[in-house]
Amino acid sequence: MGGSEEQRLLRGAVERIGLRPAIFRAVDGTGKMLVERHEDAGDHDKALAILFAWLRDASAAPDAVGHRIVHGGNAFVQPHPVTEKLVKTLVGLTPLAPDHLPHEVGAITAVMRSYPALPQVACFDTAFHRHMPRAARIYPLPRFLEGEGVRRYGFHGLSYEYIMEELAREAGLEAARGRLIIAHLGNGASMAAVRDGKSVDTTMGFTPAGGLMMGARSGDLDPGVILYLLEEKGLRPSTVNDIVNRHAGLLAVSARTSDMEELLSLEATDPHAAEAVMLFCYQAKKFAGAMAAVLGGLETLVFTGGIGENAPAVRASICSGLAFLGVEIDPAANAENRPVISPSGSRATVRVMKTDEELMTARHTFNLLRKERVGRPPRGMDRKEA
Repeated sequence: MGGSEEQRLLRGAVERIGLRPAIFRAVDGTGKMLVERHEDAGDHDKALAILFAWLRDASAAPDAVGHRIVHGGNAFVQPHPVTEKLVKTLVGLTPLAPDHLPHEVGAITAVMRSYPALPQVACFDTAFHRHMPRAARIYPLPRFLEGEGVRRYGFHGLSYEYIMEELAREAGLEAARGRLIIAHLGNGASMAAVRDGKSVDTTMGFTPAGGLMMGARSGDLDPGVILYLLEEKGLRPSTVNDIVNRHAGLLAVSARTSDMEELLSLEATDPHAAEAVMLFCYQAKKFAGAMAAVLGGLETLVFTGGIGENAPAVRASICSGLAFLGVEIDPAANAENRPVISPSGSRATVRVMKTDEELMTARHTFNLLRKERVGRPPRGMDRKEA
């Protein structure tokens, strides 16, 4: 970081934390496998100990650690240095994202315990949507609930930030400051309306479970469905949470998988798989229309995320019927996942862009520590590669 060109030096993951065996993998900047082995990683402390021990052996000790944090609540609207006070605040926000924040806080505290002098930065997925107008933020609920933090936050902000920066670089500032819809479609899926570089609305709301249906999350539901499950079916809140967040979406409708690639391969022979794909595309098209209405028109539509980047059939289905917004698809360009898949001269430009939330987190971490000089400047911050 910090030079004229960023360079990825290493990439990897410790997977299956808490299960036996966990898997530790790492590759270099070219994608060459450096390590792939089974490990005993029963919790974040052990997983991070494995990671940092390997980094030391590889002479690649980090200068800082950046964390993607799903929910910042009302408290955090920009990247923030990790402090004990921040950790306490995040613990208090756990009810807003019970499936995410405990693990994210666990990673932060594990680093704090083992490497207390290592600077850390928290980067919030909700921060990108901080400029949404009030009409896009509030729920029609008693006002005291808003005072307790019950409002629409929006998520996938680090992905949207990255796309906006890359769009400005690839297409110019004028395009990036126009009227955009960004469709982050993956196992988690959301869409955002962006104007003048700022989020003006998005599909997810109070939690990442809202909006567009996803791989295993329901998306928007009539509140009566939840009440019915609780009162009439007698289900426990934890069971309803499992249904909404882990057993809904593509997985539920197809009755077999949450993987879009697999569903597309089964579409011709399995009616449930076909229905799952159809419903996903229908909802995305409906939300695209809603986002365009908020914007007062559309100049650029961006597809990103695992599905958005790699599923031409899904992109084509979503775009069909959006001609009234100026959306057209070049079938050959779409089939080849080209950067621009709309025909030359079409009113709206349709793009396919690869997102990189990890790099966005690294940029925020580097820039914040350089700007605020938390403690002493991290070792190597002035090198071309950090």
